[in-house]
Amino acid sequence: MMNVPSSTGMPLLFNLPESELTVLPETLRATVSASLRALADRLAEYKLEFNPEPEIGASMVRVFGASPFVAESCLRQPDLLIDLADSGDLKAAYDPDRYRNRLGAKPAATEAELMAELRRFRRREMVRIAWRDLAGWADLAETLSELSWLADACIQCALDFLYRELCRRYGTPLLSNGKPQNIIVLGMGKLGAHELNFSSDIDLIFAFAEEGVLPDRKETSYGEFFSRLCRSLVRVLDETTVDGFVFRTDIRLRPFGDSGAVIMTFDGMENYYLTQAREWERYAMIKARQVAGDFDAGKQLMAMLRPFVYRRYLDYGAFEELRSLKAQITQELRRKDRMENVKLGPGGIREIEFIGQAFQLIRGGSEKSLQTRGILDVLRLLGEMELLTPQDAEQLQASYRFLRRVENRIQQYQDRQTHDLPGTEAARDALAYSMHYPDWDSFKQALDQVRARVHEVFDQVFSLSRQETQNQSSARIWNGAADEAELVDGLSRHGFDDAQTALAALRSFKGSVAVKRLTAKGAGVLDRLMPLLLDSMGQVANPDETLKRMLSLFEAVAGRTVYLALLYENPDALAQLLRLTSASSWISDYIAQYPILLDELLDPRSLFEPLQKQDLAQQLDALLTDVDVQDLEQTMILLRQFKHQQVLKVAAADIMGVLRLMVVSDYLTYIAESIVEKVVERVWRMLAEKHGCPPGSSLDAMGFAVLGFGKLGGIELGYGSDLDLVFLYDAEDGNAPTGGGKPIPAALFYGRMGLKVRHMLDTKMLSGVLYEVDMRLRPSGDSGVLVNHVNGYRNYLLNEAWTWEHQALVRGRFIAGDPGLKKKYEAVRREVLSLPRDTGKLKTEVREMREKMRAALAIKETDKFDLKQSKGGIADIEFLVQFGILSLANQQPDLTTYTDNVRLLEALAGIGFISKDNADLLKAAYCAYRDYGHKLVLQGDRAVIDQTEVAALSRQVGQLWHDYMER
Repeated sequence: MMNVPSSTGMPLLFNLPESELTVLPETLRATVSASLRALADRLAEYKLEFNPEPEIGASMVRVFGASPFVAESCLRQPDLLIDLADSGDLKAAYDPDRYRNRLGAKPAATEAELMAELRRFRRREMVRIAWRDLAGWADLAETLSELSWLADACIQCALDFLYRELCRRYGTPLLSNGKPQNIIVLGMGKLGAHELNFSSDIDLIFAFAEEGVLPDRKETSYGEFFSRLCRSLVRVLDETTVDGFVFRTDIRLRPFGDSGAVIMTFDGMENYYLTQAREWERYAMIKARQVAGDFDAGKQLMAMLRPFVYRRYLDYGAFEELRSLKAQITQELRRKDRMENVKLGPGGIREIEFIGQAFQLIRGGSEKSLQTRGILDVLRLLGEMELLTPQDAEQLQASYRFLRRVENRIQQYQDRQTHDLPGTEAARDALAYSMHYPDWDSFKQALDQVRARVHEVFDQVFSLSRQETQNQSSARIWNGAADEAELVDGLSRHGFDDAQTALAALRSFKGSVAVKRLTAKGAGVLDRLMPLLLDSMGQVANPDETLKRMLSLFEAVAGRTVYLALLYENPDALAQLLRLTSASSWISDYIAQYPILLDELLDPRSLFEPLQKQDLAQQLDALLTDVDVQDLEQTMILLRQFKHQQVLKVAAADIMGVLRLMVVSDYLTYIAESIVEKVVERVWRMLAEKHGCPPGSSLDAMGFAVLGFGKLGGIELGYGSDLDLVFLYDAEDGNAPTGGGKPIPAALFYGRMGLKVRHMLDTKMLSGVLYEVDMRLRPSGDSGVLVNHVNGYRNYLLNEAWTWEHQALVRGRFIAGDPGLKKKYEAVRREVLSLPRDTGKLKTEVREMREKMRAALAIKETDKFDLKQSKGGIADIEFLVQFGILSLANQQPDLTTYTDNVRLLEALAGIGFISKDNADLLKAAYCAYRDYGHKLVLQGDRAVIDQTEVAALSRQVGQLWHDYMER
């Protein structure tokens, strides 16, 4: 061991390089010099040899300068340092089991021995962790993980000993299945997230599965037994002895806090969290993790708690709750003059955690990936999902790492649980030095910049100033805090043409049953939202009508305060809703029926960009990946939500003029096709798992097909269109059994498949229906079997079908199922459409069917025009096209290629059935009528307009009908 004077005046001990001494701040040199000399003296006193390898020696100045705690520990127990160095532990990273294995190697004989051993073990490992961190040998993730693993191991070790002792004294509590019962220890906060800081306390909650009575003389209840166990566990961990403490232990996060029982049963916990828990307890439970005890029973407890934390719906009330909690923290810090707190102060660790956890509380129920404990993982996901900008997400991750390193270095200084910046010059210099800054001022400048950036994002996310800037005039109108004339005048200034009626509508809404039933929390959200709504009315051209629609929507969703909170917390979403509601009553009604769609308003980029067919399929696959194929209800719910979301995007883009008519129908058809394809796939897998596959079939060749007719077949779906479907199957032997554990005949398999496909599509649920399904175009209509063999279908079309059924086949198209069966169906369709026909007889039959339809379905008002059924309307064009195809396909097979009327008209013009000019006229009329229809639906109206609006067009179509069909 060398002791040579250096240029700094300090002795060179333990192979210390001169460079380490020169960078040490002057305020620390005397203390570090004294510590090194004292350590050398202690080693000499105990005749201990310590010749560290150069890297350890080189790190001693930095570690001792940054952490008097480490220096003092080494002075008190120089053998501790020698052991750490000689064992190689000082240079090694641990795996998760290292601590538990070491503690379990020598079980304590008495409680006193246990307490002493745990404290000595804790000090050794805390010195090791601090040394590796300060020396730069461990990154932040390693440091936080190892601190958490150390706590887990100490808790489990203490619990194992105390449980054995109590069982020896009182007997062993048993579960109803006869197995021994132990407690579940939940680690909360940073312990739960594997993010424990250096001198953190640990927050624990205890639970046990079942109540019962022990066989001792006093018939001790399980509750009493486990309460004693928990109190002993807290004492063993928390009590300060001559050896120090293990971990400061806090159990105030348990149900009912300090006034609650130390431990509760699962049933008691479930009842509390479902009925009495406060909102902040959801926030606290995000990071909950079982750290010790019975891990099998713990899985049941964690599954029970998950719905309390993560709601099935989007919960924007979380912003308000966390905003309020942060305001309370800030007020308390100001009162104590502790704003320079890196955890709780402005731009501190807690603000980053609140940002991440707000989105977890809001979206974690639907976005399962957000149900994770680590804040860095959450921030990364928020950036990937673009809930935060990628730049903000990256900045927050970097800031979090910086602040957590600062927090650890503050606590490593003296092993004290503090988050305040130090006040003494020496402590400040030690902190700056440990963070690799030349002096306190440069460190403080960097820290302030980090905190400023964090607080800027926090302020953006939580919009702290919104309530302060709210228009007072609008608040007075909503609150009725003025006389009648002033209220009417105020509404007039907001742009209302009929202010008196608008005031009456507001009063009626305020007095509605839905509003009166609001909780105090819900009423508070509404009181903040309504002035924002009134302020925004100047953005729309029709405020009077828009207000009526918005109030109707609010009344429909008022029972779910979360949706009102979403709009209050997101002014851009409110603005989008106003634009769409102003333009379309259908959209406001649609959102009122399916309020989960409000979430779609948050991202205007995706709102006005409907998905292409391949993207729809990918999203559906991702949506259902984690849903068990036998979970029919959850599948149906998710499919309905998906459909509503996609239709809203199409409608929004349509209203704002982003999409052309033909593209609107294309997108609506893509949505339906994608859903039907996914339904068929899921039903096949569901039945195949249960019964096995019919002979010769597989998922890729299932022998089942869905045919679409009418608007679906013609790629012309509109908003609210039903689906005209026919189901086919193909099996060599319908009586052949399937190949599974519960075999059934193949024909029955396909029959059940058809029933389930229809059930999934048109069953009414709280989330609505996917599509109304009409299957009257199958052979023999409603009296026919639901699923027909392809050969039987062919025979029916060739030998029994009416002419109108052949007309329907013109727009018949394969939608989903077996590609091989698609080819067979298309061959059948081509064969039937190409049959030789008597043109005169065909014309008569088509014309008579059209006249029957018109007589039965057309409106009687002479000044109105039914876009579909009136003379010169859509049906006339469709029937004319169908006549042309059926009359000429025998000579022109290419006429059977397409199913949509526009391309069919082009094909008919191409072979001379109709002139190009007349075909263009009919195409223009057909598109114009459909465009009218889409717009009327979006305004909540029937497909009926004034005759004068299309008088010339309908007259021209009518003339062509006469020329081709009545001569």
